[in-house]
Formats: sequence, structure tokens, C-alpha cells
Amino acid sequence: MSKVGKLPVAVPAGVTVSVADNVMTVKGPKGELKQAISSNIKVDVQASEVVLTTTNNTKQANADHGLYRALLANMVKGVSEGYSKSLVVNGVGYKCDVKGNQLVMNLGYSNDFVAIIPEGLTVTTDASGKLTVAGISKQLVGEFCAQIRKLRMPEPYKGKGIRYEDEVIRRKVGKTGVK
Repeated sequence: MSKVGKLPVAVPAGVTVSVADNVMTVKGPKGELKQAISSNIKVDVQASEVVLTTTNNTKQANADHGLYRALLANMVKGVSEGYSKSLVVNGVGYKCDVKGNQLVMNLGYSNDFVAIIPEGLTVTTDASGKLTVAGISKQLVGEFCAQIRKLRMPEPYKGKGIRYEDEVIRRKVGKTGVK
């Protein structure tokens, strides 16, 4: 049995969890999320918590047990509090602007990058080069941030590029020029 899967998921006030046809639906003040679940998992919705159990004792069922419990906990947190990640754009002339549902980034190349902001995410920028992505789906927020970061990875010599706000870039010493 999974150590993570055994833990019940607390459901805060204002959030409802329902299961129908192997699809978990979580509704809250910020929105609604759905997740298909495996037939190896049985979901028991109680008043203030949700308990997941396995239907059989196979290796795949135990793996699914912890997976779907973690996904359910992320969904409950997402519809009640939401998720956000911050990116820092660092470099001379590097900047980001939000225009409608597009994120326009000047990252030192000859052309600007234009990224379409997915449905369900909000992106804000400020003058200091900070970019904040917020939404109710942890997976969608993380994936969009990773795609933006991949456009100009931070480099270790000058520290230029796009990095997460809490990320530490290990700086390297360049050539000294001494013979």
C-alpha cells in the first residue's frame, strides 16, 4: 500500500468533490478541474475529506494509489487557493510584455518570441523583469513556465536568461587573461 495514498485529502469549505464514471471533478471558488482515474482506485467522498483505496494489491495499483491521491490534493488546493510561479528575466535589453492573450518577449534575438497564453492562466509582468504566471492547474502553470524558461536558459557566466525567482544560478569565473 502506498504511504502517500493512505493519507486522506482534506476538503476545505466551499470545495466539492464528486466522482462519476472514473472521473474526479473538483469544484471550488476559483473554478473546476476534472481528472480521469484508473479502475484500480476507489474514491470514497466523505463530509470533509476524501479517502482513496486500491481495488487490488498489484504493483500498478499501488503506484496509482499515490499518484491519484497527489493529483486530487493538487486539484483541491488549485480550486481553493490557486498556484503561481514567478520568473525573472535578466539581461541587457531583455523584456516581456502581455498584449491580450499573447506574451511578447524580447530576449536578445533578432525577432521577438510570441507565446500564446493558455486558457485558464493569467500572466502579469512588471518593469523590473519579473513575470508571474497564475492559475488553478498546477500542471498547466508549471508546464507554461518551463516552456518560457526554455526559450533563454540562464547561463553561468553573466547570469543572463530566464530563471525561476527562487532558483540560484551557480556562477562560473570566466577567462582571466593572465599568462
